[in-house]
Amino acid sequence: MPKHQHLLQESIFIPVTATDTLHLKRFSQDRQGPPVFLVHGSIENGRIFYSASGKGFAPWLAQQGYDVFVADLRGRGKSTPAISGKSKFGLSHTLQEDFPAFIGKIIELKGDVPQYWGAHSWGGVLMLAYLARPAVPVQVQAMAFFGSKRRISIRSLKKFFMVDVMWNWVGKTAAATTGALFAQRLGMGSDSETRLSHRQTHHWVVQRRWLDWHDKFDYANALQNMHLPPTLYLAGANDTVLGHPQDVEHLKNETGCSRSRVMLLSRQNGNRHNYGHIDMLTHPDAPHDHFLEVLRWFKNAGAMQPPSPEKGLTDTVN
Repeated sequence: MPKHQHLLQESIFIPVTATDTLHLKRFSQDRQGPPVFLVHGSIENGRIFYSASGKGFAPWLAQQGYDVFVADLRGRGKSTPAISGKSKFGLSHTLQEDFPAFIGKIIELKGDVPQYWGAHSWGGVLMLAYLARPAVPVQVQAMAFFGSKRRISIRSLKKFFMVDVMWNWVGKTAAATTGALFAQRLGMGSDSETRLSHRQTHHWVVQRRWLDWHDKFDYANALQNMHLPPTLYLAGANDTVLGHPQDVEHLKNETGCSRSRVMLLSRQNGNRHNYGHIDMLTHPDAPHDHFLEVLRWFKNAGAMQPPSPEKGLTDTVN
């Protein structure tokens, strides 16, 4: 197990089907800290949370005493096999198979203790969807989402090009032609999406009601009738399309969680920069800026939780 800057790093491989294996990257000082589960967004992988040189949100959290687990969703990053034109899985498999496998492994390693969850972009939507109907029950103490939105409601020329032209038209055409969206080849992202995951993501982005693709389960209604963990939504002032502050606010409101907050990352609000969709996680100043706010949110989460009749500490999601 390699060490970098006094951190233990480990790659954990989890069989999820007879042919597919998931990768879970672990960062910790001594394996004793509270567990944090991090999930990336569309057309990317877990490397949004860490660099080859040991920088990023995941190593930084580990340096603060947390035991951090970063997912590579199926076919992305070091999960195998990589997405190909023959890959048939989609977001329904992510929620029903991948998430339970990751969560089960963390519980196996750490015990059934409260976890802290974090996500970038679409990863936050997937986490909320999972909590609305979990296949494996999990205790979540608090969550922090970077640039997460479900719908894109804003209108601009930049949105038209990035979403309507590149994601919708080019992405759909490419997936139909090659069997998958190889976003890196098209300069759209750092990893690929299957044809089904692209289609299912598109459905949720454009539909007003947050309904399941198969049985029409209403995710928003379920979330609004739950005691969700306190959730910090971080939105960048320069994130003008993929995580526009207006759409981040809409996602927060859609959950109905009163113990949530949207934090706008801008110079006007005291931040060092007006952050965008990617550099809110990758900027070298982030650890000295809003990462500290996430740390405070995690540390203060216990005071924001209503008493649990069984444990008295956290919400238990059933």
